[in-house]
Amino acid sequence: MAERYVMSIDQGTNSTRCILFDLRGRLVSVAQKEHKQHFPRPGWVEHDAVEIWQNLRRVVPEALSDAGVDHGQVAAVGLANQRETTVLWDRRTGAPLGRAIVWQDTRTAPLVEELRERPGEEFFLERCALPPSTYFSALRIRWLFDHVKGIEQRAKDGEVLFGTMESWLIWNLTGGADGGLHITDATNASRTMLMNIRTLTWDEELLAFFGVPRSMLPEIRSSAETYGDARALLPGVSITAALGDQQAALFGQTCFSPGEAKCTYGTGSFLLLNTGLDLVRSRHGLLTTVAYQIGDQAPVYALEGSIAVTGALVQWFRDRLGLISSAPEIETLARTVEDNGGCYIVPAFSGLFAPRWRSDARGVIVGLTSYITKGHLARAVLEATGWQTREVVDAMNADSSVPLQQLKVDGGMTADNLLMQFVADVLDVPVVRPMVAETVSLGAAYAAGLAAGYWPGLEVLRRNWHRAAQWMPAMDPARREAEYENWQRAVERSLGWVGPPRAP
Repeated sequence: MAERYVMSIDQGTNSTRCILFDLRGRLVSVAQKEHKQHFPRPGWVEHDAVEIWQNLRRVVPEALSDAGVDHGQVAAVGLANQRETTVLWDRRTGAPLGRAIVWQDTRTAPLVEELRERPGEEFFLERCALPPSTYFSALRIRWLFDHVKGIEQRAKDGEVLFGTMESWLIWNLTGGADGGLHITDATNASRTMLMNIRTLTWDEELLAFFGVPRSMLPEIRSSAETYGDARALLPGVSITAALGDQQAALFGQTCFSPGEAKCTYGTGSFLLLNTGLDLVRSRHGLLTTVAYQIGDQAPVYALEGSIAVTGALVQWFRDRLGLISSAPEIETLARTVEDNGGCYIVPAFSGLFAPRWRSDARGVIVGLTSYITKGHLARAVLEATGWQTREVVDAMNADSSVPLQQLKVDGGMTADNLLMQFVADVLDVPVVRPMVAETVSLGAAYAAGLAAGYWPGLEVLRRNWHRAAQWMPAMDPARREAEYENWQRAVERSLGWVGPPRAP
């Protein structure tokens, strides 16, 4: 009998990946294709949803071919996706109504300020556990209603569908305009500002407040159950899981017990702490979110610290400043100096996310002198990720009854050993990277395999987890705290930004 595999589709901010995993959680084959980033105005970030669907149509056959298998050997499919990115499309034709608005986009900042004034943060925190922020989907839907003629009325007439990327891809995989499933899972729905965090259903008061018709929203399902069979690309193969990418990484890191935490270092960075069945209300700037829900079991919750810009700062250093030609070169350049030379970079390109939630913040470079070289700037770029992680962990320790003891890490930036050592130093806890670095994809595969009976339970998944590297803290505590104080002063500069100079 031919061996069977679980397929994971990871639709990320920069690319779409298709990965096959075997019974031991080992990567068998991977295919990946990047999509274009659109920046039509300052603060605007957009993706072409059709391009992403077409890229998926390319990478799925490639992953199967590279593994030497056919789709009949795929036991189940799970999806992970960039969260909060908002797609509206025509129910009848399947055509998107413009480009998708990406989670990094800040065009809704004026609306955020209005909501903080009235009805105020507490109105939203009580219902969806999310503060008003440019981060979340409901504000993007409202913006589209207010700025694109006719869309709101068409939505009221039942002609328009909304979804984040997993909804868009599942709809297309299962038939599209010809009977495609319009669904989401509880992790993605918990990031819209429209779902009640306790009942896991669309909240009538929030829908009324934002003016979002229920008919345009996908059905909320658990993170791991049989949704239906694919009709395109993988005919007859069951789609059995969907999770937001950061929740998928938590699952892939096997952080199944309260108190276990992971941080994914990618375009942005996201630190999640499993709080079990307890819905912990953060008092220190973190988000309360659904970690996962398996079938009809009770949902597991998490505290999340979202950092908007980490890997994106390295990309900026490479593409906008041209100081390196590839991302890995930044570590080599940073090692040409002993320290940052007193230079700190606060990459508030999209404002500041957790724990400050200030959409008005702007990026700053502090401490520039004639002494500073590109090596110092490279080190400051990497250290910005470490200091932002420290701010989130401090908030998490303040909210949690048990201080963080260890941080599991994953994502592309974890290949940078200098950065990972710095993170261990500033957190003063061990930092651990698993053998399988693609934990977002692995988490989606694990959830899909559980739902399909490919794996019998969580303990089997725990046994699949193996450590690849570990970094132990080694920085002098006095130096660590002095530098952290300097970083916080730099952040205050970013918060005191007063806008561009007037034209002469």
